[in-house]
Amino acid sequence: MTLLLLIITQYTKVKTGIKQAKTDKFRKERKMTTSEMKIQIINYPGAMQTATLGLYEMFLLANRFAEEHALAARFEVEITDVAKLAAQKRKNNIVILPPNIVDEYFLAPETVLSQWIIKQHKQGAVICAVCAGTFILAETGLLNNRPATTHWGLAAQLETLYSEVNINSEKIIINDGDLITAGGLMSWMDLGLELVAQFFNPAIMRQLGKHLIIDTAPREQRYYQSFNPRFDHGDDVIHKIQTHIQAKFHTRLTVASLAEKSHLSERTFARHFIQATGFNANEYLQRLRIQKACELLESTKKTFEVIAYDVGYEDVSACRKAFVKIIGLTPKEFRRRFV
Repeated sequence: MTLLLLIITQYTKVKTGIKQAKTDKFRKERKMTTSEMKIQIINYPGAMQTATLGLYEMFLLANRFAEEHALAARFEVEITDVAKLAAQKRKNNIVILPPNIVDEYFLAPETVLSQWIIKQHKQGAVICAVCAGTFILAETGLLNNRPATTHWGLAAQLETLYSEVNINSEKIIINDGDLITAGGLMSWMDLGLELVAQFFNPAIMRQLGKHLIIDTAPREQRYYQSFNPRFDHGDDVIHKIQTHIQAKFHTRLTVASLAEKSHLSERTFARHFIQATGFNANEYLQRLRIQKACELLESTKKTFEVIAYDVGYEDVSACRKAFVKIIGLTPKEFRRRFV
């Protein structure tokens, strides 16, 4: 038995040595040198720990796959608290601001963090932000007049606080070169895959997705968002109209009839409605109807033709066109994905 174990051990060592020799030869033939991409994940107060640690482990796994493919690049990842940034001299290739889940630190980030992010950006780092992390990035001013995304439920607040940012909450990822933003709480996975594809290659990204059982196909945040209009704007007249629309969305409603009900001229009504809700009345009604259509697709077995009439459309094709425009999927694709 001892002799057998010895033979197996020696065989394993020889096999491992041959495999390593082949890898070394491959790298030598291609004159490969390992280049490290330094990634720093900022563990700010309230940062979502599943995202912080999940990204860390995703990049370590990507390194393993890269090595198996004899790829020269590697991620060198570090998680750092804000308190330790001031004394740090590390120069990064990538900086990541994770999503937030238990605190409102992102609404008033420390000056030391903002200054550190600006410095890293000046030194050439790609700055990434996920969900509420986009607020921290916006505070630096780097997102002024640049496209960005955040969680769809935070988009209005981000727009109010940072009106210079070009917000598109329909996207899950917006890669604008030196600045990358991601939408929802779990879009840290999308960001991780995006970085692996960009700094390693798409093949490694797909292998990583298969291993983690993550869908690597392109998708958008609007697939998941709900229409939740504001009612806390303080305009009592518009609030009453919103309540009326909520109850009568399936009936024939026009701007003229809504203006008449509000006892305002059409022009004054239109101005007040946009100021209060952020939408014109027709767009508001359309989004509400499509939201109701989504709910019926998920909760019933009705055909889309029946649903279209149920939510107030007289023309099924017009409803289908509005559905695709707002949701980004056909009704059939939506039902297949979510039911």
